[in-house]
Amino acid sequence: MRVILIDDERLALDYMVYQLADLPEIEIIGKHIDPLKGKEQIFQSDVDIVFLDIHLPEISGLELAGQILEKKPYLSIVFVTAYDDYAVKAFELDALDYIVKPVMKSRLLKTINRLKERRESVGDERRQASSIRIKLFRQAEIGTGSLPYELMHWRTAKAQELFLYLLLHRRELVRKATLIDLLWPDLEDSEKVYAQLYTTVYHVRKGLSRLGRHFELMNAADGYRLNVVDAQFDVEEWENAISLDRPLTAETIDRYAAAMELYGGDFLQEYDYWWAEAERERLRQLWLRASLRIAECYEGFGQTDQAILRYLEIGLRQPVAEEAHFGLMKLYASQRNLAAVHRQYRVLEQTLQMQMHELPSPYITEWYTQLLEQNRE
Repeated sequence: MRVILIDDERLALDYMVYQLADLPEIEIIGKHIDPLKGKEQIFQSDVDIVFLDIHLPEISGLELAGQILEKKPYLSIVFVTAYDDYAVKAFELDALDYIVKPVMKSRLLKTINRLKERRESVGDERRQASSIRIKLFRQAEIGTGSLPYELMHWRTAKAQELFLYLLLHRRELVRKATLIDLLWPDLEDSEKVYAQLYTTVYHVRKGLSRLGRHFELMNAADGYRLNVVDAQFDVEEWENAISLDRPLTAETIDRYAAAMELYGGDFLQEYDYWWAEAERERLRQLWLRASLRIAECYEGFGQTDQAILRYLEIGLRQPVAEEAHFGLMKLYASQRNLAAVHRQYRVLEQTLQMQMHELPSPYITEWYTQLLEQNRE
């Protein structure tokens, strides 16, 4: 294992070198008093583990670790310090270990064994993830191979939101400034906010590591790009299945209608993310157009009961969709069920008043008024 040490105290640095020298499989490729020079070597070298003092000049060890892990997320970092009051913050960064000085050889051996176990575990997880399915309707879930969907677990709420935002904008460059405005709009300390970003990016990378090659979170220019390969998205599958360009016949409409069941809820419905609203509304409108198309086709094919059921479903999911109410009113009128027409118009009128403080559209009111006049004659 290739090791780099960073400590601003020369004696402490030499002592760590001495303690590590006799441990099996250890190769010390660098030791630095200057943390910035140490960071430079880490970025340029093939290194497995970094022993890093928390108390450093110019930059704290915790902040330096965040910068390192942002570029090398699978690197193992061990914090070394004379104090034990930073342990919680260290493990928020998912540090491999946290060692209090003076460092004993037996304690170092325990750390090295922990690293071996971690590397074996990550390797197993990556090999198992041969294919993935990603569900974004209602809530975000991932299925691997033939296993059922499961929620992804994140170390922090910010890591979850960052991942989902990058997933929505997959294959696009998302600038760091955009992410900072999104996740920390009220944090003005630029040094602190970038440290938060680097830590959160690291948590995302660690969360994705078990899925191996399917996700690649790349640094690009002044931002990040999330690439996803060999993954099936329920949203894309649904959009392809209900394409409005696909012709509908009496033989194909039932299959088309069945494909609508893939829409298991609104896009990221369970998450209160304002940035998801535009995509959520786009898909809602697509669902509405496809549902209206199905209802109209059923009506055209003489399957009135199926048409009514489809219009009713639209009314339940999107109560202010006037087209569904109007479709029902016309169907009831064709059946000479005037009581049902009146009832449906009242439902539309009350719903629009309660939710939108509006009246039904003029074309509906005009049609309804004409119907009333015709039946007075």
